[in-house]
Amino acid sequence: MTSRLSSVSCLKYFGRKKSLKELSTSCKFSSKIENTCSFNQPPLTEPLPNLPNVVYSKHKLANVKTNLTQLPSGIRIASEIAYGEFCTVGVAINSGCRYEVAYPSGINHFLEKLAFSSTSNFPGDNEVLDEIEKYNGLCDAQCSRDVVLYAASANRKYVDNIIKVLADVVLRPRITENEIMGASKAILFEHDTLLIRPEQDQLLENLVHMAAFQNNTLGLSKLCPIENVSKIDRRVLLTYLKNHYKPEQIVVGGVGVDHQQLVDSVQKYFIDEKPIWDNENLDTISIDKSIPQYTGGIIKEDCDIPGFPGPSGLAVLSHVMIGLESIPLVGTNDFVPSCVLNLMMGGGGSFSAGGPGKGMYTRLYRNVLNRYGWLYSATAYNHAYTDSGLFCIHASSEPHYVRDMVKVIVFEMANMANNIQREELARAKKQLQSLLLMNLEARPIVFEDMVRQILACGYRKRPEELLQEIENVTEDDVVRVVKKILDTPLTVVARGNISKLPQLEEIQELINVKPKGKIFGRF
Repeated sequence: MTSRLSSVSCLKYFGRKKSLKELSTSCKFSSKIENTCSFNQPPLTEPLPNLPNVVYSKHKLANVKTNLTQLPSGIRIASEIAYGEFCTVGVAINSGCRYEVAYPSGINHFLEKLAFSSTSNFPGDNEVLDEIEKYNGLCDAQCSRDVVLYAASANRKYVDNIIKVLADVVLRPRITENEIMGASKAILFEHDTLLIRPEQDQLLENLVHMAAFQNNTLGLSKLCPIENVSKIDRRVLLTYLKNHYKPEQIVVGGVGVDHQQLVDSVQKYFIDEKPIWDNENLDTISIDKSIPQYTGGIIKEDCDIPGFPGPSGLAVLSHVMIGLESIPLVGTNDFVPSCVLNLMMGGGGSFSAGGPGKGMYTRLYRNVLNRYGWLYSATAYNHAYTDSGLFCIHASSEPHYVRDMVKVIVFEMANMANNIQREELARAKKQLQSLLLMNLEARPIVFEDMVRQILACGYRKRPEELLQEIENVTEDDVVRVVKKILDTPLTVVARGNISKLPQLEEIQELINVKPKGKIFGRF
């Protein structure tokens, strides 16, 4: 009560009217201070006098380099310095659905669901998660098409304990019948959920790879097919692990850890302790190292896509994704220009929860979303892998506009190299540089970037080098990349009411002609 009363009294004091005498005195005093300050202060173009020289911190190469060690077994260990109480450590493996050609498709989907379950040294239910929580930790596992990641962020004092848990999760999972049953139910539930959601990104991303690389490597389904759920058992999973989770396929990384301590822990838990499959009589199957064969093609799913729940007023949409083979990560100098092209095309939705202005100057906004009000979204994606890539545009509209939507998107793809303005190229490069730097502010992203680059190239390219490569991209580089992309067969994926979708040959002919000018009337 006292504080409230004192606050009220202060407000009354500062809010009361001043007398004429008080006002004149205060005005004289303030003007005197103003004149004195403006007279005595040096101009902003000169340094302030009588101040010590500023000592700036110096850039030390040892603080930013990536430490890399390869053990005799072939396993690689990478680390970088980061400051703070917490660290991120994890395991990256050259694995993923692209290597499942000799197995039932969907094994890596199962392994993702089974991650951080019971292990040889932590046999109890949730014992692995409880152990990580003891060290203030969080964990995650991701299985992409070409890399599997297991990672944990925890207090840096417990690096050895976390590596012990990760080694057990990767090399010594028990994979019990109950865990397999739980993973099966989770996968079936995920399938059901994807079919009742209005968002189609995950399904289309999987389908466009299946259409682009038919029945080989990158075209193998990332989602376990429903018919394969009952075919995948403990023996199948352990056989895959035995043949793919080998030391030469593994990189262990840490950000914010002591390198030698990390090496010692990896030797202790990854090498000295043997994997669980050494005690099993399992088949030996060689790893599929074939290069992706881009085929192009079309996948159509005429189905009912659910609308958004509630009184949103949004229409039920049809979705189309059109793709072409893009630039691989390694073996070429055109990867960075392809990323600049992706940012230059940009795009998004007609409504953005992030507020107005996001990407409004990209081509898919200026030439597509701002011109054709019946288009609900148009977004460019660039999927890059070590030996291939896929550039695609995802668009959505109401069903009766599907034919026109395809024409608009193909028109933009065919004219990607035309009339590149200096301002839009510079803007795309700045966007790409800022995205790179903002992402690398997060410690887990630094970890993922480090281990992925080492798996793909054998070393990590510093951000400074990437920034310079982005800055060096010219209009000729983008034009060269566009010509390479447009010389590949077309890939088309469509879901929803797609009765008005043109035939693949008609779409391919349209992009081969490379139409110029306007499509619809005044536009």
